[in-house]
Amino acid sequence: MTASETNAKRTLRLVGVPMDLGAGRRGVDMGPSAIRIAGVSERLRELGYIVEDDGDVGVPAPETREPGDKNARYLEPIYHVCNRLRLRVRRALDQGDIPVVLGGDHSIAIGTVSGVSEHFRDKGEKVGLIWVDAHGDMNTPDSSPSGNIHGMPLATVLGMGHPKLVEMGGFSPKVQKENVVLIGIRDVDDNERKIIRESGIRAYTMRDVDERGIGPIMKEAIELANNGTAGFHMSFDLDGMDPRDVPGTGTPVKGGLDWREANLLMEMASDSGAMRSLEVTELNPILDIENQSGEVAVDVICSAFGKRIL
Repeated sequence: MTASETNAKRTLRLVGVPMDLGAGRRGVDMGPSAIRIAGVSERLRELGYIVEDDGDVGVPAPETREPGDKNARYLEPIYHVCNRLRLRVRRALDQGDIPVVLGGDHSIAIGTVSGVSEHFRDKGEKVGLIWVDAHGDMNTPDSSPSGNIHGMPLATVLGMGHPKLVEMGGFSPKVQKENVVLIGIRDVDDNERKIIRESGIRAYTMRDVDERGIGPIMKEAIELANNGTAGFHMSFDLDGMDPRDVPGTGTPVKGGLDWREANLLMEMASDSGAMRSLEVTELNPILDIENQSGEVAVDVICSAFGKRIL
């Protein structure tokens, strides 16, 4: 049986989350549209999948809401958007589909991971988490210098942060620290550095990638995320890649994963057979060049679902 024939039995369910409430600048709300325009559905169908696009979760524009708490800006609307996303992701998994979430700023991961975790929790199972990012995303309202919630989602799903977000779905943590891997960090706040070190998760910096290569690191990451779990969720922030390849992201940091490293990472996730869900975040078309970053996003998504050279 060919890979295409195997994939044809599986449904990928796309969900857009056009949210920039958690970010410090506008534009990532257009990210889901840019990924769609770059042909994500068509490319995935060419790989043999059934692709259903559920459209977008409703998100209010920041200018229509008050920021509220300066340490957790737009907390209330972010909670409601993420909670709606949680329900969509869980429903997709409950019916046997694979959720593919298109962002939007990275605060959406609070909803995605909550939904994935809830699905497996109800079956008496755990889920692992591989988080690719230039930043730690491990701030809390007490440590964040900006109050932007897109810098807090990994801490939140680990059980640290604002109780309203931490307890989404009625339980916490969403993932166990020993099954969480952070890859590609190179821009970490001072207070956040201490949180990461004390959290118990495995964190690979870009120095680790430079010294060891992405292949051995991803092999270890998959082993950790799979240890005692039903598989893992992949949360891929496009700013984990180098701005030369992905200029269209709101928080670019030089020295990230290159195009080939990002595709290898996703190919290995696919080869593992253990990736249960995927999200791609932080695409900002305002800063992009002729939708280059949208096309890269589609490319790495396809690598995660079986695109190969041969």
